[in-house]
Amino acid sequence: MIRRTFAVYVLAELAAVVALVYFLGIGTALLILIGVLLAGLLLAGSQLRRQLAQLRSGVRDAGGAVTDGALVAIGTVLVAIPGLVSSAIGMALLVPPVRRVLRPVVTTVAAGRLAGRVRFADLGAVGFTTGGYGRGDYIDGEVIEGEIIDLGDTPGGPAPRAIVP
Repeated sequence: MIRRTFAVYVLAELAAVVALVYFLGIGTALLILIGVLLAGLLLAGSQLRRQLAQLRSGVRDAGGAVTDGALVAIGTVLVAIPGLVSSAIGMALLVPPVRRVLRPVVTTVAAGRLAGRVRFADLGAVGFTTGGYGRGDYIDGEVIEGEIIDLGDTPGGPAPRAIVP
């Protein structure tokens, strides 16, 4: 699957470069490739600074910040990879309105993949067990029954005690 995806990526990048060279010439194609790379890196730098500033100032929606951070990171990597197709996709991921549209999709996909990998344990259930990994109701050691008295709840702190020799 990974080899096939990589082969499709390489073919798409080659087709884009060949088409660019065919229609515009090699000099113009190289200038466009370099210009797209530089523009993408500038956009990536500004978006990374913006994300860091938002995280430092406090975040209202932690899930949105994580998703935006992931999309900015993926976009930055795609922009840094040489090629027109990857740079175009990366630059699209760096634009805030596009990230806003993709945020629910990425969150749903990530939650679905995570749900398949994480075991669910209901900690409030009677006879809690982790599905074979825990020991259930077995208690290792001696159980001492009693009640706890907290002396720190009294006004003025704990009452003084007399020391008996």
